[in-house]
Amino acid sequence: MLDILAKKHIVAKEGFNRWLIAPAALGIHLCIGSVYAWSLFNPALIKRVGVVTSAADDWTLKSVVWIFTVAIVFLGLSAAIGGKWLEKVGPRMVGTVSAICWGGGFLVGGIGILSGQLWLLYLGYGVIGGCGLGLGYVSPVGTLIRWFPDRRGMATGIAIMGFGGGAMIAKFMIEPFIKLFYVAPKYLGTVDDVNLITEGGRRLVEEAGKFQEVVVVGAKDLASMYAPGPEGVYLVGTGNVGVAEAFFALGAIYFVIMMCAAFGYRVPREGWKPEGWEPPSEDKQKSMITQHHVHIDEALKTRQFYQLWVVLCFNVTAGIGVLGVAKTMMSEIFGTTLPGIADAAFASTYVLMISLFNMIGRIVWASASDYLGRRTTYWIFFSLGIVLYCSIPYTAQQVSINPSIVWLVYFYAATMLIFTMYGGGFATIPAYLADIFGTKFVGGIHGRLLTAWASAGVFGPLAITSLREISVKNAINDLIETIDPVAFQTKFGAGLEQLEELIAAKTVTINKLMEIAPAGTVDPTSSLYNTTMYLMAAILFVALVMNATMRPVDAKHHMKE
Repeated sequence: MLDILAKKHIVAKEGFNRWLIAPAALGIHLCIGSVYAWSLFNPALIKRVGVVTSAADDWTLKSVVWIFTVAIVFLGLSAAIGGKWLEKVGPRMVGTVSAICWGGGFLVGGIGILSGQLWLLYLGYGVIGGCGLGLGYVSPVGTLIRWFPDRRGMATGIAIMGFGGGAMIAKFMIEPFIKLFYVAPKYLGTVDDVNLITEGGRRLVEEAGKFQEVVVVGAKDLASMYAPGPEGVYLVGTGNVGVAEAFFALGAIYFVIMMCAAFGYRVPREGWKPEGWEPPSEDKQKSMITQHHVHIDEALKTRQFYQLWVVLCFNVTAGIGVLGVAKTMMSEIFGTTLPGIADAAFASTYVLMISLFNMIGRIVWASASDYLGRRTTYWIFFSLGIVLYCSIPYTAQQVSINPSIVWLVYFYAATMLIFTMYGGGFATIPAYLADIFGTKFVGGIHGRLLTAWASAGVFGPLAITSLREISVKNAINDLIETIDPVAFQTKFGAGLEQLEELIAAKTVTINKLMEIAPAGTVDPTSSLYNTTMYLMAAILFVALVMNATMRPVDAKHHMKE
């Protein structure tokens, strides 16, 4: 039965319409692109037991947010290994295994949610699903480049655009499925109606002759409930948040779509080329497009591979520099200065627009690179990116001094342009690889290059969170120097000697210190991301140098005819 998946059975016949490959590639990438919507699962996962709010035995937010990082790491690792396998067995086999892993990852993860085994969720969605991500990501790339040698950038942009847009589609599936399977827990009454007992930090009530755990829902918890309900006491273990069933439904849907897409793959016969198209002569090439091929193992011996590794890794890291803090950065910079405009709803819409511009950038920039040349396109990414990243601290400073919607408009436009280049970097890199190393093994080489994405997925968030923590600590220390110790004692019920403990317990924050700061004190919140933005600009400069010094591969690395 596996023979039907073999590469020899998917060689296209004469007259095959190459544009039929695009929907298959797009279908797989739209499915695996839903990984960017992982944060939509978090609110339900941390209420798996309590349902209406977190119970004592529920998972913490910290314990579930790293599942996304694990998935991205295994995306890079599986792509590196599966890329070479792709060249041997073809895209249908790889796409089928990707469908099994991605759909199966949801199944295993759902079982982990039902059983309360967090390690199964990590194994299912993070490891198995992550392998499905990597195999699905590389499966169409080399195929599309071979079908569209005349439009390499546009071809890869079509597929990888789906990865950027997958989160947008998933947003309209994940929450509806969770709400569909949601079952409210048993309501016992208001706090005044129920005799609550606290034991070992848990809230208990006597129900049916024995003590059972409950959760208490207050006014501020109502907004986060999946279905409207009254304030009061709910019995733990009597409802269903619906996230496990949502996992099962999504896994089945993604499996079916990806299997259909995998069976839609075809590869061109040896020596095929578009009618009327001739490869550009190497003496007239404007983007270093080679007509030779470099073997996948030989590519690792060239400096060009590692230059492109740095280019991709640093471009992704810089994008994550804004992506990882976009919503909070919008709220903190403009939430206090323009409270009537930059509210929570505005911030949520901003996140949705990030996904849209990320997707647009993938097709627009990749297609433009066919005319500009790949090296020129990345030169634009990095030089313009440095200017934009450095401008964000200036914008934050100006809006804190002179609150005006002009600064919000500039910030919005600058970050959206950044996200187009973030997505464009992903979509253009396969065509860049084909220019440098030829098309014969580009799928496998691309897979190995995606380890740069896995690295950026770890280093980027780690650097961002660390720098922000340092900025917060420095901002608090600067504010303390301006605050009267007596006012501090009155506000927090403790002296300055207990500052570290108060910060650790989140009793002392920048916002609370601003309430007792002297009149005219500038709120430092808007400057918390300055260091991060300057760091992102610095790493883009390194990537700019790597791209600027790119040269054709030495002839000694070319495969012999």
